[in-house]
Amino acid sequence: MAYDKFTVLTSSAVPMPIENVDTDQIIPARFLKATERKGFGDNLFRDWRFNSDNTPKQDFVLNNPIYSGKILVGGRNFGSGSSREHAAWAIYDYGFRCVVSSFFADIFKNNSLNIGILPVTVSPAFLDKIFKAIEADPNAQLEVNLPEQTITILATGEKESFDINGYKKHNMMNGYDDIDYLQSLKTEIQSFAAKSMY
Repeated sequence: MAYDKFTVLTSSAVPMPIENVDTDQIIPARFLKATERKGFGDNLFRDWRFNSDNTPKQDFVLNNPIYSGKILVGGRNFGSGSSREHAAWAIYDYGFRCVVSSFFADIFKNNSLNIGILPVTVSPAFLDKIFKAIEADPNAQLEVNLPEQTITILATGEKESFDINGYKKHNMMNGYDDIDYLQSLKTEIQSFAAKSMY
């Protein structure tokens, strides 16, 4: 499998209510030399997380020990800018499996779906409710249910549905990338090829 299967994720979340977060902020261009997906998490939001002497910036959320979890909650227009796939790699490698926002840049959204990160688009009002729930309790749990396509704030029971392409949903629930999906159809493809020979 390309990555872990995604069905239902229940986790606390890291709040980052910043709008227009672009891919150069997610992973600066100077860290794009590697071609494998490993190690990018070390440089996720590098210039926001660290000073020039590599000491952590205390006021940045990823350096705040009260926040943790596999869900990153961002502001509107998350993942804008260049099309670098490395931005999704960095988020996955850091440990996030879901990003929540009220709007995603299309290329970032597709790159995320291709490597096992679920981008969940919610209404601005529901996004605000999530931020308020985390502000009230840094350990507030969110439940992201991919089969049902819902996200729930467990403390209040408030829930909202989200959309996802059916093909991408199938792949995420099975831990498939595009090649894995084709391999899962190997028997059917061979059968079709055999019939086409006559």
